[in-house]
Amino acid sequence: MKNILLVEDQGIVRQGLKMMIEQDKTLNVSAEAENGLQAINQMQSHAIDVIIMDIRMPEMNGLEATRIIKKQWPLVKILILTTFNDDEYALQALKEGANGFLLKTSQGEKLIQSIHSCLKGGMSLQDEVAAKVVPKLLSHQKDPQQIPPLTERELSITQLVGKGRTNKEIAGELHLSIGTVKNHLTQILQKLELRDRTQLAIYAVKNDIA
Repeated sequence: MKNILLVEDQGIVRQGLKMMIEQDKTLNVSAEAENGLQAINQMQSHAIDVIIMDIRMPEMNGLEATRIIKKQWPLVKILILTTFNDDEYALQALKEGANGFLLKTSQGEKLIQSIHSCLKGGMSLQDEVAAKVVPKLLSHQKDPQQIPPLTERELSITQLVGKGRTNKEIAGELHLSIGTVKNHLTQILQKLELRDRTQLAIYAVKNDIA
């Protein structure tokens, strides 16, 4: 059973999301919050696997909360769920470490799929958002002088991360153990001075590695 923290300032929306999510018997909404500050407090008293985070909320917005939570609890997955189809919001959310960006117009099935994708190490982007965000990422030309040297194996893994593959999928494609993939990822993140695989995925796209 995976524990979910719902961060949404509208009670009716939280209630609907809770009912929707818990239709999947492997997911449990174990905590709720009305804003970013409450979310941080809930993290201190609950073991959370995935946070469903709105952006515009009183006291502390979702982007600021994502930044703080990812710094203190880097392993927790954060899926942004918002009404705002704004590419700048999406770019900022990914920069702060979010593992996905969905719109509230999504179907319940898409939300459940995205939660499971995040849990497996994937990154979910709403199609309409990806259509605007990916070209912006691609518009940044790579500078070979600024890219630390990666081995051929590390480049292959980085490329697959950029394509949204999970550790298990990478291991299968490259005929490696999952443990070996994790070790390579640790080395890659250290070399590139990146925080997590979401930042690595963005790095891969921006530098034409994916």
